[in-house]
Amino acid sequence: MGVMKRFEQRLEGLVNGTFAKVFKSEVQPVEIAGALQRECDNNATIWNRERTVVPNDFIVELSTPDYERLSPYSGQLGDELSGLVRDYAKQQRYTFMGPIKVHLEKAEDLDTGLYRVRSRTLASSTSQDGPGGPGGPVGVAGHAAAPAPPRGAPGGYGYPPSAVPPMPSSAPPGGPVGGRGPGTMPGGQTRRWIEINGTRHQISRATLVLGRSTDADVRIDDPGVSRRHCEIRAGSPSTIQDLGSTNGIVVDGQHTTRATLRDGSRIVVGNTTIVFRQAEG
Repeated sequence: MGVMKRFEQRLEGLVNGTFAKVFKSEVQPVEIAGALQRECDNNATIWNRERTVVPNDFIVELSTPDYERLSPYSGQLGDELSGLVRDYAKQQRYTFMGPIKVHLEKAEDLDTGLYRVRSRTLASSTSQDGPGGPGGPVGVAGHAAAPAPPRGAPGGYGYPPSAVPPMPSSAPPGGPVGGRGPGTMPGGQTRRWIEINGTRHQISRATLVLGRSTDADVRIDDPGVSRRHCEIRAGSPSTIQDLGSTNGIVVDGQHTTRATLRDGSRIVVGNTTIVFRQAEG
C-alpha cells in the first residue's frame, strides 16, 4: 500500500471525530501531504552515494480562513503530516538531519484555498539519522499561491541548509561526490539519457531543452507540447524545469514546475511520455 493511501486511511478514521471540521476547509490535508512530498523531492541533496538529505522542518502557510479552520487541530494534523513525511522518506531512502516537524502559519497575502510550503534542514544533537532549500509556492486546484516573502537569514526557511551533514571518514576529499564535478560519481562517469517512443537520446551536456521547436535539443512532434516546453539539467541530482509551457509537466504522476529526476522517472509532456535513465560506468 502506498504512503499517501495509508495517510488517507488514517485521516478517514478521524473524520467523524476531532478532525470533522478540518475537511470543511478549502485546503485539504491530503493536498498539503502531497505538497510536502514534492518539497522533499525538489530539495533532496545528495551528499554521498549512501546519503540523500531532505528538509526536516516545514512551514505550511495558509490563508486566514483556512488557518482558522485548521489551527485548532494543528497538533494532531502536524503529527500525521510528520508521519507521512517519515514514511515517504523511508520509501525514497532519504535521510534527515534532525526531528521532523510540520507547523501551520497564517499568511495574510493568501486567498482562501491557496497555501505555500517552506522548508529548511535543521541539525540537532539528537539527529535522526535513519532513512527518513528554497520552497516554492504551491497552489490548490490549479491556483498558484503568491511568492513567499524572504524570511530571516541564511539557514532560515527558503534558504540553504543551516548545517552541513557530516561526511564519512572514508569519503574522498573535494566534496560529496569526490570533487569530480557535476555528473560524475566515485568509480566512473554517470551516463544519462531519455527514452521517447523507443528512441534513446543521450544527455551529453549540462542542459537539454525539450520542445516542439526545431531549435530544441530534442524535438517532440506533439501538438500538446510547447516550442520550448521544459529543460533537463544534468547533475547530482538531475532535475527538470518547466519553461513556461502551456500544458505543464507531470513527473511520476505529479503536476509540477520543477522536480528531481531519478533513474526510471516518467515525464509526461502533452501526450508524450519520456523516461529518464541514468547509470554509472
